[in-house]
Amino acid sequence: MMGANEQDCVFCRVGRHEAPAEYVYEDETVFVIKDRFPKAPVHLLVIPRKHIARIDALSTEDNGLIVHLFEVVRLIAVKYHLEAGYRVIINSGAEGGQTVSHLHVHLIAGKCLGFREDAAL
Repeated sequence: MMGANEQDCVFCRVGRHEAPAEYVYEDETVFVIKDRFPKAPVHLLVIPRKHIARIDALSTEDNGLIVHLFEVVRLIAVKYHLEAGYRVIINSGAEGGQTVSHLHVHLIAGKCLGFREDAAL
């Protein structure tokens, strides 16, 4: 799905309620859905409504959006009682593991998420 534009981007369609998703939060700037292929008991995607392909496509005009994105991560962590810990991941580009060309944050929790440089989730 890399290279998608706003018209054929799956996350843009989900944000417009034109594609199915399980929503857990929405406001005028971002929405949060459950990942269709979860890597842990809690695996949510925090997605800006504005189509931004990846981190390198951000501009200074997006500063408020990025702050809000992380405010929502915090709100969702509280809502899901993730005091024991969680992981926040942003993949950027194909070699960085990004499979949908629309900036999004993975919020993953619900099991021990130890870190090993040579191991995937």
